[in-house]
Amino acid sequence: MKRWLVIGAAAATLVALAALYWFQPWKLIVDDPVDEVLSSPAPAASAQGQAPAQGQASAQGQAPAQVRVLAEGAFITHEHETSGTVRVVALPDGTRRLEIIGLDTSNGPDLRVWLTDQPVIDGRDGWRVFDDGRYAELGRLKGNTGNQAYDIPAGLDINQFRSVSIWCKRFAVSFGAAALRAA
Repeated sequence: MKRWLVIGAAAATLVALAALYWFQPWKLIVDDPVDEVLSSPAPAASAQGQAPAQGQASAQGQAPAQVRVLAEGAFITHEHETSGTVRVVALPDGTRRLEIIGLDTSNGPDLRVWLTDQPVIDGRDGWRVFDDGRYAELGRLKGNTGNQAYDIPAGLDINQFRSVSIWCKRFAVSFGAAALRAA
């Protein structure tokens, strides 16, 4: 009898350790903040005049280098409360990146940043749609709060994507998503 109790206790311990590894429940209460430097897009046209147009020559005859916002959107909540904004920017050197501004979501296991071709749907119906179509993984989520940036591969046609998801790869669910609209 004592032997079976020891075996049972060992099995229960192994199951508990596996569950802790798989679910990582402490991440629901522990934040992982990040604060990367984001780009400064060119100012929009003001009431007193227009901002310099992209490629407009300066007094020295050179085009000013500017950061351009190509698309933007605001996060909505899916599996976990999520807020913040996202934008796709073109940098002066021709590279593009996705910038997440003021993100606030739950921490979780195996979170990724995805560009997807799926629409953003409110409520539970929108939690699991993002792996149904085409997606491009930009990397692991660097932190569940704050500002962060992700390089977009040069050959990726961003016009094929219409949303961004904070995707939990382990459980195949979106924590939150943002529909992208052209800027």
